[in-house]
Amino acid sequence: MNDISPIALRGSFPADFVFGVATSSWQIEGESQSRGESIWDRFAKIPGAIVDGSTGDPACDHINRLDEDVALIENLGVGAYRFSVSWPRFMPDGRGAVSADGAGFYDRLIDSLLERGIQPSMTCYHWDLPQVLQDKGGWLNPDMGRWFADYAHALGERYGDRVSMVATLNEPWVSAYLGYAAGVHAPGEVKSAHALEVAYRLMVASGLGIRALRDSGVTNPGLVLNLTTVRLDQPGAEAAREHIDLLHNVFFTDLLAGRGVPEKLIANTEAITDWSFVTDEGLDIAAEPISWLGVNYYTPLRVGRPADTQSDAVGQSLAAFPGVPAATTRPKPPFTTMGWEVDPSGLTATLRDTARALPEVPLWVTENGAAYADHVVDGEVYDPDRVSYLRGHLQAAAEAIAEGVDLRGYFCWSLLDNLEWAEGRTQTFGIVHVDPQTMERIPKASYEFYRSVVTA
Repeated sequence: MNDISPIALRGSFPADFVFGVATSSWQIEGESQSRGESIWDRFAKIPGAIVDGSTGDPACDHINRLDEDVALIENLGVGAYRFSVSWPRFMPDGRGAVSADGAGFYDRLIDSLLERGIQPSMTCYHWDLPQVLQDKGGWLNPDMGRWFADYAHALGERYGDRVSMVATLNEPWVSAYLGYAAGVHAPGEVKSAHALEVAYRLMVASGLGIRALRDSGVTNPGLVLNLTTVRLDQPGAEAAREHIDLLHNVFFTDLLAGRGVPEKLIANTEAITDWSFVTDEGLDIAAEPISWLGVNYYTPLRVGRPADTQSDAVGQSLAAFPGVPAATTRPKPPFTTMGWEVDPSGLTATLRDTARALPEVPLWVTENGAAYADHVVDGEVYDPDRVSYLRGHLQAAAEAIAEGVDLRGYFCWSLLDNLEWAEGRTQTFGIVHVDPQTMERIPKASYEFYRSVVTA
């Protein structure tokens, strides 16, 4: 698989297939004093919450280096750039007035992309909730869905004439379960019942957001989920594998398809919650038709019997799966520095399974990439492991298309080395190195590889 040339790799995709690159607001923007406080700003102040103590400043100083970063995107040759809007930058109080400076920044970004023939792909919410709304209960507040819809509508009114592809949420599984069950992401709560409720309320909010975006003139609204194949590694862990799959994948695709909350999941979690927050109206809203679905894939989940030691893979703690029977996650080498198993076939399987669950919905790979320990040597960064990862996963995406999956595009994660959330600067996913002190950008070998595929 890893010997295929860039020209042959590009030739395995349709001529109109879209290649892109992605980032998110809190991870790259910096300049937190010019916007409202987010839950990640507050979370970063908790000792130990961020591995290396990093905060949202300067991040990658993207606010002040917009032209340089757009030039890097243009030189890459991609047809699209996926970014997220910082809710507290666009609407500092969470509701009501739009910041002229904040909205103007995204105007400049969007216009700069369009001038270069790069299609902007915008995400309304990539985890940086205004702290002022968290103080009102955050995603547990039944009014949050309406507040989010108002925000999405304002984004559509401002940018919908230039941006057609807009996602409501990025990875609601992460917001709900890493933020409210495992407690390793903002807001850092550890309460399984709240995690299950937040997952549901996020999906209702997304449905309201889809309606609001369409009402404001956005023609191509969608949603981004971090779906993945969940594999049985050992006999005896079948129930745990099924439960993890229900929480990670089936819950979200069933809600989108109008199948409601899976009955097996309700039964498995009856000791945690009675699901009384679910309503027929909410289920109907969560099933609002989407124009496309983004799939963020990095690694499969592999489940085995209980063991004395748990995997230290980031984000794979069983605390993130409320109600799961005793088990362990058991990733197999080779690993990225996140402790994640590298398996391109998992992307093909995930896309195939998602297409079966939502057969009429076009799919996009909206994030895919790998963290490795990079080193600058003589002004260059040679990262063969990342090149191998990207080559393998691009071929896996092409294989899904060959199997009949309606896959329209692929976004590499990430353009820049950035703040990797709770891992801070200790994990680098970028195809462009960013010096933490000087902010100097150095395209890596993986940047050149990806460019050679895109432009082949």
